[in-house]
Amino acid sequence: MQQTRPYQICVRCVMDTTDPEITFDDRGVCSWCTRFDVEISPQWFPNAEGERRFSAIVEAIRQENKSKEYDCIVGLSGGIDSSYAAYVARRHWNLRVLAVHVDAGWNSELAVKNIENIVKRLDIDLHTEVIDWEEMRDLQVAFRSRVSPTRTCLRTTSSSLRSTPAPRKGLRYVLSGGNIATESVLPTSWGYNAMDLRHLKGIHRRFGSAPLRTYPTCSFFRYYVYYPLICRMRVIRPLNFMPYDKDEALAILEKELAYRYYGTKHGESRFTKFFQNYWLPQRFGFDKRRAHLASLVLSGQTTRDEALRDLQQPLYGEAGLREDKAFIAKKLGLSGAELDGFTHMPVHDHSDYPSNAALFELKNRLRPFLRRLGLGVAQK
Repeated sequence: MQQTRPYQICVRCVMDTTDPEITFDDRGVCSWCTRFDVEISPQWFPNAEGERRFSAIVEAIRQENKSKEYDCIVGLSGGIDSSYAAYVARRHWNLRVLAVHVDAGWNSELAVKNIENIVKRLDIDLHTEVIDWEEMRDLQVAFRSRVSPTRTCLRTTSSSLRSTPAPRKGLRYVLSGGNIATESVLPTSWGYNAMDLRHLKGIHRRFGSAPLRTYPTCSFFRYYVYYPLICRMRVIRPLNFMPYDKDEALAILEKELAYRYYGTKHGESRFTKFFQNYWLPQRFGFDKRRAHLASLVLSGQTTRDEALRDLQQPLYGEAGLREDKAFIAKKLGLSGAELDGFTHMPVHDHSDYPSNAALFELKNRLRPFLRRLGLGVAQK
């Protein structure tokens, strides 16, 4: 990413000017740190208060669903966060959980095994939505490198399907592994809103080669109006109501659920691993590890010096990169040269294509009011 101003890095966390929207105060502290202190940390309860709050939520869930087969749905990707959310929901709170997993064709073999172990050892049911691979492939190739969040199609699928079985089963509560402790920093300039169906369809209509007949989608109206207002659904993030240390969570998952670590964040998906560790740095000039590590610094799980040392580690080994590039190209039906060629295509902004950006801006302005009403489907 081309710099338009002198390089600067925060003196408190590790965010820097690879986020073009970042600002710094006269002490050199970045706007992400300020936002964490002022806006985010008041919503974080890693203490007895969180236990009390979530206990009340659990009791409401139990009472409402006592005559139903399940109490709630948990979106299960196979990553540490979602796996630990399922663990605490079942083992700590004894909720009757239906796990929902989206198979978009990129699961690693280890992710498949982890998910099998999780649902078996927690004794929970699993609902898997399998995406038609030809439609998935066509959509991803249509996106190519035109706009930075090539993973938008995957994230839209995951976000919408996480709650798809809920209305059919009369369930209002969806538990998510999303959390403040490890995800409080994520620049909007590094990727457009993954829930913009108009944007997705606009790019596919222009660059796709086949219709999306079965590909599951979720409109702005359905996700932000129908689900929260008509179905009265809520997305709950249990990890925000307890002390959540990722290393400790991993140790528990390994010991109790035979979980095996992928070696990297989002390693459960072959595509996402490649996308974040190679494609984004090479194509757009930013390293998403920086935001993840900044979040850990702010939540006290690592120090700034440790985070800076981690950022010096290579994103990929040479042999691993060759293997993953060959795998990604073959699975997408491309030659290695075609995949490499995408890195040289002109970069477009999201505003170059149809979008619901104005609607999302309005939603963001109304978010404090919606939060007071308890309308949690649109939580971020």
